[in-house]
Amino acid sequence: MARHPTMSSSHYSLLIILILFSACVAAGETLDGHRIPKLSVRRQTFIQDRKQAVRASILSEDFQTFFYNQTLDHFDYRPESYATFKQRYVINFNHWGGANASAPIFAYLGAEAAIDDHGVGFLIDNAAQFRALSVYIEHRFYGESIPYGLTLDKALSDPNVRGYFSSAQALADYAEILVYLKHKLNAKDSPIIVIGGSYGGMLASWFRLKYPHVALGALASSAPILYFLDVTPQGAYDSVVAKDFLEASFSCHQTIRLSWEEIDRVASEPHGLTKLSNTFKTCRPLQSSSQLKDHLIDVYRSNAQYNDPFVRPVKATCNAIDGASPRNDILKKIFAGLVANYGNLPCYVNPPSTPSSQTDLGWSWQTCSEMVMPIGITENTMFQPEPFDLNSYNNDCKRSYGITPRPHWITTYYGGHDIKLVLHRFASNIIFSNGLQDPYSSGGVLKNISDTVVAVYTAKGSHCLDILPATKADPDWLVKQRKIEIEIIQKWIATYHADLRTLGK
Repeated sequence: MARHPTMSSSHYSLLIILILFSACVAAGETLDGHRIPKLSVRRQTFIQDRKQAVRASILSEDFQTFFYNQTLDHFDYRPESYATFKQRYVINFNHWGGANASAPIFAYLGAEAAIDDHGVGFLIDNAAQFRALSVYIEHRFYGESIPYGLTLDKALSDPNVRGYFSSAQALADYAEILVYLKHKLNAKDSPIIVIGGSYGGMLASWFRLKYPHVALGALASSAPILYFLDVTPQGAYDSVVAKDFLEASFSCHQTIRLSWEEIDRVASEPHGLTKLSNTFKTCRPLQSSSQLKDHLIDVYRSNAQYNDPFVRPVKATCNAIDGASPRNDILKKIFAGLVANYGNLPCYVNPPSTPSSQTDLGWSWQTCSEMVMPIGITENTMFQPEPFDLNSYNNDCKRSYGITPRPHWITTYYGGHDIKLVLHRFASNIIFSNGLQDPYSSGGVLKNISDTVVAVYTAKGSHCLDILPATKADPDWLVKQRKIEIEIIQKWIATYHADLRTLGK
């Protein structure tokens, strides 16, 4: 990131702070006191990798951009339901074998971000060997795909507009665009493989279940489809966070575990918050110890969720904590871990307020309407207890949006209970991929359901690592994971083409 010649050093430092703070934390607050870690494909941490944090993700010149006149409401027949909006999708035709060859279509189902920022390389990395068409579709209400041409904050402030913002509507959008594309390209017999990561991975698996006539199969990367009420214990996410840090360093884990009471103790002293603000070089004075503790929890969660083998944020944080001078007290050691995340900056924690991103705004609505993922800290060896309170959560959503969440709707509409029995009976051609260092893997499918609904995971993997762009530095276990996924998809397509020949097509 080049500094503008007229930008002062202090202004430049502040700009870096704002960019980094907005990019680094995976578990941002969505509601007062309730933080559901964001389901984002792109690695949110920037430890030792500041270029990655400040570099904008743009679509290459190989992509062509299109807009589809999308139906506003797929499930109702009121006059306003027939309104349309422009939904963006992009296509890379470079490797497609064409309709005459019934060459496949890889479709990435966009999630809670603009399609420009997808950060997914699996489609393009494998398009040549499959002779596949690569299509990326933007999720409604994100990027440039917002109804009525509104900004997202304006759309969410209108109760009559935000009601069309749901996963079911998004899946119907994808189905309509993909059916339209096959017709437009005369590709009636081209099989479609849908791909998604994180929330998008959930959408991909649900799409295969709801629209099996549209998609032949789905690759659902890091999709916590089981992290809902009465399915997965609320403390499962943070148990994995604690496990990741314990495996990295016992002493680091213990220092973090002891730090919470020390923060509370110092905060209770006269001028204690001022002392904490000075120790952690906060950008603004702390108003409570919770501001500091919440920020640290979010950093540790982000470290674990995006603990990739290249930057290794958990190890980097622990190395800094363990490597601090023995003369330093616990809080100075914790601060050293914070510096390892951000680098040397004028200030840390509690930065100046910045406009919320689309992901922040949209995910806040989605978690208040249907994506109620009960993530709370219960019995945990690293954090203080902070259990998920549904009543408090409901009240916060009522204050924010005037609605009560539907915590059981996802499992009612898509399933989740008795998943092995249910999917074994009627599902097929779904890959659930996970990395077990990802806290969200605790809500993922980690066992094969059948011969065609399979779990592919790695012990060292992190969030959505398998669908990020491949590099020459990838470890063997990651290369192997991707190879297994590719071989499974090849079998699906080979079987499909055999069926076409059997049917005389």
